[in-house]
Amino acid sequence: MAKFFVPAAEDPEQAERVYEAIRLFVSAPVQERRIASIRWRHNGQTYSCYVGGHMPEYFQTGTEPVCAIFDAGNLYKICTGNRGVIRGEPVYAGKDAFSEVSYFDE
Repeated sequence: MAKFFVPAAEDPEQAERVYEAIRLFVSAPVQERRIASIRWRHNGQTYSCYVGGHMPEYFQTGTEPVCAIFDAGNLYKICTGNRGVIRGEPVYAGKDAFSEVSYFDE
């Protein structure tokens, strides 16, 4: 697995500060482990994304990179610049038996 990062952060300390600010902005709980990628079902379709990559076209986030993904209990909160980082609500991904996540190395 990859080492934890936040897109555009200049160093690990800045990545930590930005990650915490995003977490607070979207009201996500403190994360035991940091999510690197996720796969989930929505309206019968399978979608996936990863930190540093782009959301599927369906979610209309354009070329904004995924900055963070949070486990929020019964769902995941996927954050891009205009969906949970600078403004707006994150993309919500339902959690069910099909959902898969991978984590950054700690």
